[in-house]
Amino acid sequence: MKTYIPENYKSLLSIYDTQKAISLLKRLFEDNLGAKLNLHRVSAPLFVGENSGLNDNLNGYERPVSFDILHAAQHAEVVQSLAKWKRLALKRYSFYPGKGIYTDMNAIRRDEDELDNLHSVYVDQWDWEKVILAENRNIDYLKFTVMDIVTAICDTQDTMQAIYPQLSVLPKLNRRVSFVTSQQLEDMYPELSPKQREYEFVKEYKTVFIIGIGGALKSGKRHDGRAPDYDDWSLNGDIMFWDDLLECPMEISSMGIRVDPETLENQLRISGCEDRRELPYHKALLSGELPLTIGGGIGQSRLSMLILGKAHIGEVQASIWDDETMDICREKGIILL
Repeated sequence: MKTYIPENYKSLLSIYDTQKAISLLKRLFEDNLGAKLNLHRVSAPLFVGENSGLNDNLNGYERPVSFDILHAAQHAEVVQSLAKWKRLALKRYSFYPGKGIYTDMNAIRRDEDELDNLHSVYVDQWDWEKVILAENRNIDYLKFTVMDIVTAICDTQDTMQAIYPQLSVLPKLNRRVSFVTSQQLEDMYPELSPKQREYEFVKEYKTVFIIGIGGALKSGKRHDGRAPDYDDWSLNGDIMFWDDLLECPMEISSMGIRVDPETLENQLRISGCEDRRELPYHKALLSGELPLTIGGGIGQSRLSMLILGKAHIGEVQASIWDDETMDICREKGIILL
């Protein structure tokens, strides 16, 4: 979507209060998420070695920001997500099943398709990962984890509205998650594009988890792209909330149960990425050296938008915008950080 500012929109909080509220919101949500999923905060890298295999190529076309390191004789890449790094960290930290980590992830998406209300070249999210048992690699475990995350989000909203009464005019987020597969969406709306299907379904059910993203549907097309080497395409998905202010679905989290050796082998073959088998990370995974895990990312700026009732992501993060976006926001009285 293009930049859109609702008629008569005005921020519920001043810039000063917005900054205070963002800080409090993040602390509250981290505590709620950590308690629900048994996660412990850790430090994470801003960049990784170019040939480590630890960076993600997301949909396959995004170019990571890279640079050389003068005294290390190698090139580094700014992370695009921490999915692989987290799994390796869990092995190094000797975490046991049921216990996990979360951290701040900051990325630069130079090839972002479009800058608008929800999309920025700067990405800030909570990345989390937890060790699981082989018997946890199923849809039910995935669903229970999704419901815990949604509960943590809704609990955070309740507390924020109690502290900032002016936020109470915002609708309560729906705690009941409606689960649907990407194939069911295609069957329900065969004439619509994936984004249009999401719009229709999330508009009706408000809080939704779409299961199964990355693999081909019956039509031969994918609902959306996913790298072949972190999520199991049959055991992953997106958490989406309906944003009443912008009247559109807002994806808050991409997550899933991670690939095991068999699934990785299959998805690399399907994607034509079998050359990755020789990278250090992939070798370790294929040989069974890494723990089985579940994990994902949760957008910090998007969650702040949703809970604080903001119309543009630039109201809750500092980034770079095109002239058209800046002109529209200036005209509507919106101050971009």
